[in-house]
Amino acid sequence: MGIRSDVNLLGRTLGQVLREQEGEAFFELVERTRSLVREVRSGGDDRELREMLGELSGPDAGRLARAFTWYFQLVNLAEEYERVRVLSAARGVRPQSLEQALLDLKAQGLSAEDTEALLARLDLGLTFTAHPTEMRRRTVRRHLVEVARAIPDLGDTTLSEEAEARIAAHVEAMWSTPELRRLKPTVLDEVKGGLSYIPSIARALPALQRDLARAFEKVYGQRSEAQLPLSFTSWMGGDRDGNPFVTPQATHDALALHRERARDVLLAAISQAYTDLSQAEGEEEPYRAELRALHGAVERGEAVDLLPRLNALHTRLCAEGQRRSADELLMPLLTVARVFGQHLVSLDLREHSSQTGAAVAALLKAAGVEADYEALPEHARQELLARELRSRRPLWPAGEALPEALETVIGPIREVQAAARQVGPRAFGRYIISMAESVSDVLEPLILAREVGFALLPVPLFETLDDLQRAPKVIWELLSLPEYRAVLGSGVQEIMLGYSDSNKDAGFLAANWALHEAQRSVSEVCRRAGVRWRFFHGRGTSIGRGGGPASRAILGQPAGTIDAGLRITEQGEALADKYSHPVLARRNLEQALYGVLLAAARPAVDPPGAWTDGMERAARASAAAYRALVDDPGFLPFFEAVTPIHEIARLNIASRPVRRPGAPTLGNLRAIPWVMSWTQNRANLPGWYGLREGLTELGPDLAREMYRDWPFFRTVLDNAQMSLAKSDPLIFDEYLRLGDSAHPLAASLRAAYDATVSLVQEVVGAALMTNEPRLKESIALRNPYIDPIHRIQVELLRRSRGKEGGLDEFEVPLLLSIQGVAAGVRNTG
Repeated sequence: MGIRSDVNLLGRTLGQVLREQEGEAFFELVERTRSLVREVRSGGDDRELREMLGELSGPDAGRLARAFTWYFQLVNLAEEYERVRVLSAARGVRPQSLEQALLDLKAQGLSAEDTEALLARLDLGLTFTAHPTEMRRRTVRRHLVEVARAIPDLGDTTLSEEAEARIAAHVEAMWSTPELRRLKPTVLDEVKGGLSYIPSIARALPALQRDLARAFEKVYGQRSEAQLPLSFTSWMGGDRDGNPFVTPQATHDALALHRERARDVLLAAISQAYTDLSQAEGEEEPYRAELRALHGAVERGEAVDLLPRLNALHTRLCAEGQRRSADELLMPLLTVARVFGQHLVSLDLREHSSQTGAAVAALLKAAGVEADYEALPEHARQELLARELRSRRPLWPAGEALPEALETVIGPIREVQAAARQVGPRAFGRYIISMAESVSDVLEPLILAREVGFALLPVPLFETLDDLQRAPKVIWELLSLPEYRAVLGSGVQEIMLGYSDSNKDAGFLAANWALHEAQRSVSEVCRRAGVRWRFFHGRGTSIGRGGGPASRAILGQPAGTIDAGLRITEQGEALADKYSHPVLARRNLEQALYGVLLAAARPAVDPPGAWTDGMERAARASAAAYRALVDDPGFLPFFEAVTPIHEIARLNIASRPVRRPGAPTLGNLRAIPWVMSWTQNRANLPGWYGLREGLTELGPDLAREMYRDWPFFRTVLDNAQMSLAKSDPLIFDEYLRLGDSAHPLAASLRAAYDATVSLVQEVVGAALMTNEPRLKESIALRNPYIDPIHRIQVELLRRSRGKEGGLDEFEVPLLLSIQGVAAGVRNTG
């Protein structure tokens, strides 16, 4: 069996279920729609299709959208299993594997000792965040998991009949299961959704650790005790920025769930090791005795020194001539314990700088230190905060309860403190300050933490274009403060970079360049200050939010900017795409590690001046074009007319509101719904707009040279290719009909798209996505099936907007269509 036969069987199964559940007439409607859309896609007239869709009732339109959505859900499973099948069958040195990374490092002149030192100083931190464009209910996802489990058996003649029956049963159940959430997910729902991928990762990690050990011995001819430089963090339950539902209680519940799931993972690994390590001395089973004791302690929730005890057991096995058992049978438990411990994932806290400032102001006022802290100029704030950091006295009267506003900010810190006491310091990660603009913004959380007697390291998040340009100065001033250096000690300074707001500020090319330059400058500042550093990249899944293949993005970082490793956010449907199966988890993790190892080994060398000068000019030209578009007085109403932004706001996909507080503007619209709106209408504007002007400023010869020889620029253009390839002018034209299709902005966007495609192809020397044939084929295969959902959505938008209360009447079918487009396009947020 191959992917085509899997897809055909799944499609036939869905068709049979539609016949049985909805009747022959509905099945014929699905087939007729599919046929008409294909004709239109091939250049045929669309009048018959428009008439048919115009005659559909709202419920029928919703059912039709659901039918095509389920086709994509099933196709996605088949594609996923095809990736598993290809990866499982691969032989030899796999591209972007750990073995290939070590071979490349050795070829660059790194000795075994150099490579071990590199592995020891790096950490690749993957951070699960609650910015979901994953819209499926957990109930639905469970059915899909069961279908996915049955697909491998389709190729086995003894199991295929049973597998087909299981698939049919789950498809039948899914069709009768409501897909849309009746209520917004709670914070704890989001935590559970993110943590559901941990078991798959836990199964992948031991295999990956063995890959590293075997690759090292094969490449360098000697054993190595190097460990995977991997860690996992979560924002779910700790990210308070703009989310009123992340209360101290929500943080408490998230941390409790972390401990519960960590216990499950550890107990399973301990039980497996207990089963395997059956060696006896006389009548005694010493290894099992130790594992039995560990199992009991973990089961009782006791804080256990896991690693020292397991390392001692490993050493003992090796000393007693049981090295194979140590490396193969104990190592899985040791690896899981090392990565997950009893904390599972480290919980970051994130708060907006305005909230930390207000909380510090309240504390200072209560203590009689400063009546109006927020009115002070920056230099006075710094002096006051530095003075307070030299003191150990609390600001709030001992024993007196905090008012609610203060408790909501300080309470989460108290919760992570309690968790750290229970299961160790890794229960907590870092404290992220959103919209950090100044040194005082970074110092304020230290004052808050002092109130509960907890030590934390703050991480400034530079999000807007102005913030990125200001970042080097802020970091230099911060690291020049003795009071702050005393807190940092020998620790690593993390600096978080926001891809979303910088893109929304300045457009695709200028944001990418601002991020590049911020990393170069901040790295130099940290070097001069004698401080180790690590960048934290707030990437989304869409190109407009820093998405694209992780290894490519990592290799595109400026040379010399990866010091102590890096952190990356894993958002939305990326979790399902990367970690739903252990084989996929192993592959995605090894590719990311490959990128980190190679990028970290590159010496700090500035790009040629002609390239950086060219990018400065290109970024200015690109940003000017982008700002001219979004600052046009007619842009916001145009955007609201030709995208389903208002309808997305009604979709219960996240606990967080789609806008930050304040009157509705483009500025306070969050980046995820902004990007998702443009993927729904297939314009994908955040992933390419302004690139035409930038490339024109560079000129074709210089741009071709930069694409050929500069990893950063190659990454930028390859990501733009992906975004342009997933755009579809034919579909976007349909959404333009929702507004004024003769609007000047409509013609401008059409022309900009065509010109950008032409220029990109000229620079890369090939048609879009020639270097990604599988993805190119996947897009081409999906278009005929996603087209009906787009057409249905446009028809429903037209109807709902044409009458009072229309959105209420057509809400369910509209939201089903939004979900369907997301399933078909993927990488939506």
